[in-house]
Amino acid sequence: MPVPFRMTPATRAVFDALAEFDAETGTYGRKIAAIAGLATGTVYPLLDKLERGGVLVSCWEDIDPQSEGRPARRYWRFTVEGAAIAAADRAARAQARAAMPARRPRVRWTEP
Repeated sequence: MPVPFRMTPATRAVFDALAEFDAETGTYGRKIAAIAGLATGTVYPLLDKLERGGVLVSCWEDIDPQSEGRPARRYWRFTVEGAAIAAADRAARAQARAAMPARRPRVRWTEP
């Protein structure tokens, strides 16, 4: 399946953060940024790009900002295609980790 974007470390971090949430509800950008360990200035443009690429969809929370005391949040979740891309990427990374040989410490023996 061709990926419509470059899979950068930031993209993987956003995918991993989104994977922690219910596929139907998703979560909002600041929480994604916090879990991914990225600045919101990195995350929001990436979320927009992924939405334009058909990997994510977003919707605005339906609240009354006055009564809630905060602005409405924009929630993000995977599309079916996006969830498949994220799952395939996670599986490929797990397979690559499993194929790596165990690291052994380098020891240089010297005779006394």
